[in-house]
Amino acid sequence: MRRVRSSGASVPVVALLALLALLAGCGGDGEDTTVAAGDCESVEDPGPVKREAQPPKADAPTAQGAVFETNCGSFTIAFDDRSPKTAASFQNLVEKGFYDGVIFHRVIDGFMAQTGDPTGTGTGGSQLPDIAEEFNRMPHVRGTVSMARAASEDSANSQFFIVFYPRLNLDNNYTNFGRVISNMAAVDAIQRGEPPANPTRVLQASIAADNKPVPAMPAPQV
Repeated sequence: MRRVRSSGASVPVVALLALLALLAGCGGDGEDTTVAAGDCESVEDPGPVKREAQPPKADAPTAQGAVFETNCGSFTIAFDDRSPKTAASFQNLVEKGFYDGVIFHRVIDGFMAQTGDPTGTGTGGSQLPDIAEEFNRMPHVRGTVSMARAASEDSANSQFFIVFYPRLNLDNNYTNFGRVISNMAAVDAIQRGEPPANPTRVLQASIAADNKPVPAMPAPQV
């Protein structure tokens, strides 16, 4: 058992009481950082919440990541260093503009939103080679970004999905390579369906460090 050992020095009672009174007056109200989901046209990134600096957690994604601009708003994905080959392939596709214009073709309420197929059918992919599985101990919780695949564990390519709610039965079956760290409300607003009648579309995907300008929203069709 770990203990904090006393130094052995005596403390006057009056000084001790004064210290306790000072500490009792230092409480404060907590800050509510909840962001409610909105409908597709109005979900905006509220920006970072100001907090005191915290040490990085062992299970937290790395700072490197990608920004996805959609017609439902923008969200940021941070990559996890437990899946380096998957993250590198994903980053390569983002830098090439592969995901620009691609729809979310399979979106199941309470489960996940899937995209990454330029054909919009769920059968397409990129010209890059498939990626060997990198199953890891990161759980599939809300906001997890993971690779879709066919029957083979080593068949992931370009399609990926974002989890709405925890699905721990996916652990060690799909490669979890990142997490949504900003504006999950925009993910919540993605249109549901298999496929959706009016699918949500990726307007631009870019590497976060590149700070690309937000593309103009397409004019609504009449």
